[in-house]
Amino acid sequence: MLQLNINDEISPLKAVVLGIAKSSGPTPTLEEAYDPKSKEHIKAGTYPLEADMIKEMEAFREVFEKYGVKVFRPEVLEDCNQIFTRDIAFVIENKLIKANILPDREQEVEAILHVLDKIEDDNILTPPEDVHVEGGDVMPWNDYIFVGTYTAYDYPSYITARTNKAAVEYLAKQFPHKTIKSFELRKSNTVAKDNALHLDCCFQPLGKGKAIIHKNGFLVEEEYQWLVDFFGKENVFEIDALEMYHMYSNVFSISPDVVVSEGNFTRLNNWLREQGFTVEEIPYGEISKQEGLLRCSTLPLIRV
Repeated sequence: MLQLNINDEISPLKAVVLGIAKSSGPTPTLEEAYDPKSKEHIKAGTYPLEADMIKEMEAFREVFEKYGVKVFRPEVLEDCNQIFTRDIAFVIENKLIKANILPDREQEVEAILHVLDKIEDDNILTPPEDVHVEGGDVMPWNDYIFVGTYTAYDYPSYITARTNKAAVEYLAKQFPHKTIKSFELRKSNTVAKDNALHLDCCFQPLGKGKAIIHKNGFLVEEEYQWLVDFFGKENVFEIDALEMYHMYSNVFSISPDVVVSEGNFTRLNNWLREQGFTVEEIPYGEISKQEGLLRCSTLPLIRV
């Protein structure tokens, strides 16, 4: 059986579910797209090709194998986009919480049943139906759980609003010994540069006390400021709107010293190296056209 253990975003990774790009289906119609960035590329005729996405995911898998990480993959469902495993479940401590995701995507959870079978039933939590939550919005960080949310009255009108107030309350109940710190995120169904789809689209904690952040991804300036103060201004790498659009904050830590990043993120990657990180650069630009990147493609199970 798998002994789940996730308390932060950076401890040495031992086991992960990495998404899969095989049989990801034809280019969706505009009506089928879940986010403004995908819509942009569908309109422009630049939506990513399956063969290119498979290559990018293989590069990610090779990095994990280089560092001795056990990699699980979803079973391939025909004509189904299964790249973003962070959306379907997430782990806090020794509990795996199934996400209540968009109804069209429920079959993606079935594709990781072979992994769930290795976890004690008591350690798998299924939130009630009114709890909307996706893993991209949830970050365990030692004594804290950081949660991206959107709680305004017009929540139902945003397909880009994935985690609601009920989710914040649910996590507080499940993990009473943790401090739940929630952040209101800026949402747009139509303009990708104005949309923080998940918390990891505008913020990411790193090893060495560092963090990446985009101010305008946050609706409430005081909440953004809380994070800057928490990490210390000198430790924070501020990204601009274009860099958020390209998903600079959606890198992935294999350990406190090793960060997997997109090869084109030159300004960020140079800064990371200046801070003493080993940066494993891989191509991930095609997958990013679907408004998801490296953290989105992973479901970490064990960090030690």
